[in-house]
Order: sequence, then structure tokens, then C-alpha cells
Amino acid sequence: MLAFLTGCAGLQRDHVQFDRLSDCPKQTAATLAANQGQFGPLSDTHTLACALTVLRDTQDPVVRRTSLGSRVCLHLAEREANQEKREKLAAEGVSFAEAALAQGGGDDGAVHYYLAVNLGLAVREHITLAMENFPRLEGEMKQAVALSPDIDDGGPLRILGTLYLKAPSWPNGIGDRDKALELLGKAVKEHPGHPLNHLFYAQALWDEDDEAVLPQVKAEFALGQKLLAEGNWGYSKAPWKKEFDEFQQEFEEAGSAHQQPLASKP
Repeated sequence: MLAFLTGCAGLQRDHVQFDRLSDCPKQTAATLAANQGQFGPLSDTHTLACALTVLRDTQDPVVRRTSLGSRVCLHLAEREANQEKREKLAAEGVSFAEAALAQGGGDDGAVHYYLAVNLGLAVREHITLAMENFPRLEGEMKQAVALSPDIDDGGPLRILGTLYLKAPSWPNGIGDRDKALELLGKAVKEHPGHPLNHLFYAQALWDEDDEAVLPQVKAEFALGQKLLAEGNWGYSKAPWKKEFDEFQQEFEEAGSAHQQPLASKP
């Protein structure tokens, strides 16, 4: 834990090292930036690792001002099973975003978005550190909502809404159920094709503890499950399915008040 808490913002700052870098194609940071749309959940891990090694070395201010390095780190971190490596990659994603802000990238909502998502991933297993970073998470995600609410299929709306849903409420935290419902409802309305928008909205509705909304909870969950099963979500599919399964289990273990299952089991 002491190693985790060293450095700026309480995050690890040493890099994850990758194998097979000799197999990487010849590429520059500028060419990566020009084709940055290709780096996402459908990219294989080796492609992302090769890109990250190039981005680590670049001093190109145009490239460093973008969200590319932070986004590549996030996709690598999300699929990393080892907690220590996952947190190191997410922390590196925070560093890339901080560098982008220092280079004048503060008008790019994606920079704020990937900073916040990486930060949340880096601290989520450390309760005290997570609570200390709630204000920063909220501030960065608010910036993302203001500047680019539609990136990642409503990602800023989805993540800020979930933050308000999961965080402790005042005076211990920033949790706010009404804000969560508003933001997640907007994410579902404006980006109905993303499975997590429906899952998190179902969670927010269920958190109201009102029997009257149970049909809507089940409908949102079922639609999200269908979108996940039928869509090509790449490496994101497995961790997202785990989130669906965990909520289904939580829902069905809640007690006899919920007589019907949340969703049909295969």
C-alpha cells in the first residue's frame, strides 16, 4: 500500500513493461495520432502496447495535447487481470491526460474524460484513496460532460451518473441519487445503443427502493443484456458481462420482495 501511495496524486508512476516489442511495426507518434480512431476495445493488446511504447517517448506537443495516450492506457488497463499492472496502466493514463492539460488540451472533453476514467480505475480498490479523489473525479467528469457529452456513447454522462450513484452521500461524499437518475436517464435517451447505459440506469432505478419501478428496472437490464450479447464490443465484452452478472446476483439475493428474476437465465 505504501508503494501505491507514493508519487503525485497518490498513484503509482512506474511503467508496465511489455514483451514482443521487437514485433512492433515502424510507426511514429504523428502517424498514431492521425489514425487514433483505430485504437479501442477492438484493438488487440499487442497493437495497443506497441502504440503506447511510441507515445511514451514522444515530445511532440501536438500529440501530447491529445487524449490518445490516456485512451490507449485505459483500454490496456481494462483488460489487464493483474491488479498491480492494471493500476499502473491506469495511473499512466492519468499522467498522459495531465500532460495534455499542461500542453493546453483543456478544451478537449476527451482529455478530461479519460483522465477521470483512468483515475477511477486506479483508485477503486483503495477505499480511502478513492474517497480522497472523489472531488477530482467529479470535477474532471463535469468538464467532460460540458465539453463532449457524446464521446464513448455518452460516456461522460454514464460515468458521472454512476459516480453520483456509487459514492457516499453528503457529508461523507458527493453521492446524489437524483443527479444519478437524471444523468443516466439522459445517457439512455441520447445513446440507447450502449449496454452499460441501460445497466447503470437500471441500478439507479433499483436504488430508489420502489416496487413501482421494478418493471422498468427489469426492462432496462434486459435491453442492456441484449445489446451486449448481440453487439461487437471486443475486449470490453467480458468485463461488461461480469458487471451485468454481478448486478443480477445482487438483485436476486436482495430478498423475497423481488419475486421474479431480473432476467431469464439460459
